[in-house]
Amino acid sequence: MTTYVYETIPRKAGAEPRRFEIKQAMTEAPLTRHPETGEPVRRVIAGGYGIIAQKAAPPPAPCGAQCACYGQS
Repeated sequence: MTTYVYETIPRKAGAEPRRFEIKQAMTEAPLTRHPETGEPVRRVIAGGYGIIAQKAAPPPAPCGAQCACYGQS
């Protein structure tokens, strides 16, 4: 089950929509009415989060004879 965010569609200009969450199967059709009040609603598409994993960069190559710091320690 996935948790979806919905918001009411205000009937009056300037009224604020109210958001709520509901768990639904991905195969279920989106709600068109608030389950308790019957107000019209729309699904809110919100950004999620994820984990992006990358391999670490290889360590820098050691200095060679062409480097100004070569041999200095």
